[in-house]
Amino acid sequence: MLVSATEMLKKAKDGHYAVGAFNINDLEWTKAILTAAQECNSPVILGVSEGAGKYMGGYKVVSNMVKGMIEDQNITVPVALHLDHGSYDGCLKCIRAGFTSVMFDGSKITIEENIEKTKILVNAAHINGLSLEAEVGSIGGEEDGVIGRGECADPEQCKMIADLGIDFLAAGIGNIHGKYPANWTGLQFDVLADVQKATGDMPLVLHGGTGIPEDQIKKAITLGVAKINVNTECQLVFAAATRKYIEEGKDLEGKGFDPRKLLAPGQNAIREMVKEKMQLFGSVGKA
Repeated sequence: MLVSATEMLKKAKDGHYAVGAFNINDLEWTKAILTAAQECNSPVILGVSEGAGKYMGGYKVVSNMVKGMIEDQNITVPVALHLDHGSYDGCLKCIRAGFTSVMFDGSKITIEENIEKTKILVNAAHINGLSLEAEVGSIGGEEDGVIGRGECADPEQCKMIADLGIDFLAAGIGNIHGKYPANWTGLQFDVLADVQKATGDMPLVLHGGTGIPEDQIKKAITLGVAKINVNTECQLVFAAATRKYIEEGKDLEGKGFDPRKLLAPGQNAIREMVKEKMQLFGSVGKA
């Protein structure tokens, strides 16, 4: 069932586990993630970047696809359809298009402008029954053209944003989008602890979940992280499975590839990877 992410993250925070947020880029990725969540009896968040929304034909197309798949595939676990790293205008468009959750990424503007725009979006989201995620401290690396330097968030600024009535907060703690470099120093747990202290019971979000060691993932959950984003790993396992299928020359028969067969190995790879992440995050059986 399609719901906002508010209650599922409150429940995760209280239960000391995290809900996985996995980005979707097409029908195959959507089906893989939803069926994995159903098999694990786990709540799940489907993340959509602005670039992915455009690629799939628009936010209304994405919303209708997800709603139709939930119905036709008999998905009964809680599902949130969430704009990932959205602009101010992108958030408003997704609110109108039928998304159930949006993230406003105000990390690259002044804290004053971030506060001003977040105030408006909190009201718009809550009037329409959506959850709102905000961000303080840019997440490192690049995802879908969104580049961050990997700043650590200021706990006092986090409190200022949290006090606006947002539902959950992404705070930079040294995490990075994409692959982590060999010289990465790890998550800054002192910053995470200070952010949680400043924001009280606010569920926190860890972006850049691909490549973070399991022990650091588990420690972050104990310090208040209730949502963990995974995108790069979906891309990697999908590409590897598809490449293997092509290299093995299956289904050629002089006619080229059947797209349904070509994309199936990648879809299966994402589904199995998502199930592993749900086990790691502790969300299995928590729907």
